Amino acid sequence: MNWFLIGIIIFVIVYLALNAFAKASSKKIALFLKRLAVMISVVLAAVLAIGGKFIFSLPFLLILLSGLKIKGLTALQMFQLWRLIQFMRNSKNRSTASTQGSTNISLEEAYKLLGLKKGCSKEEVIQASQKLQKKIHPDMNRDINTERLSQLVNEAKEKIIKEDFKD
Repeated sequence: MNWFLIGIIIFVIVYLALNAFAKASSKKIALFLKRLAVMISVVLAAVLAIGGKFIFSLPFLLILLSGLKIKGLTALQMFQLWRLIQFMRNSKNRSTASTQGSTNISLEEAYKLLGLKKGCSKEEVIQASQKLQKKIHPDMNRDINTERLSQLVNEAKEKIIKEDFKD
């Protein structure tokens, strides 16, 4: 389409809208704005309800984690714990691993669990697992069940040390 024609159409629409706005009373304008706000809210609520599984999963989890009485977690540690829980959800699909009580996690998954990158030192692996264990160990948090989380952290540490740091 021609830019000149598009410009004329936009000009006419703006002229008609401003003309109607100038002739309308303030009550009609206020009523229109209220209706517009309600419509925008409904559309936004629908979008967030449809996309909420992805948009709200992390913030709601962080709120829930703060209510679990896990003492001393920072936002970064809560994010690492969230990734650990996501890993556990994904590992539920592995029926053989969940029935045996232990998982055969890959080396890449082990690094993700501990929040480390490949190429780190053995001491960094041990420190990362110890920091996470201090927060989620069952002896530290007796009012919630964190045994499985603790077990996964240990398995991840052992996998990395076994595979990458063969002596």
